[in-house]
Amino acid sequence: MTYRPMMGEYVIYYRGKVVGGIYDDRFLVKPTKSSKMLLPDAPLEIPYEGAKPMLMVEDGSPMFMRDLLVSIWDDLYGKKAPDKGYHR
Repeated sequence: MTYRPMMGEYVIYYRGKVVGGIYDDRFLVKPTKSSKMLLPDAPLEIPYEGAKPMLMVEDGSPMFMRDLLVSIWDDLYGKKAPDKGYHR
């Protein structure tokens, strides 16, 4: 997992792909089938004006966070992205 500062916020990357970000002190992730299952009660929040809604992550253990980011990456990029030596 890596991050990049962008316009006063932070974009979160997992295995080189965007999975979420920190916007106005909120950790938001892309809403995918798996992230919705793992965060069934998470509110949808708008990260910035004009953006698509994202799921707000309010709490989570390190293991839960890892599972969440892996599942988002798998949903969005798992079958499309070539293996570049990244491992879970």
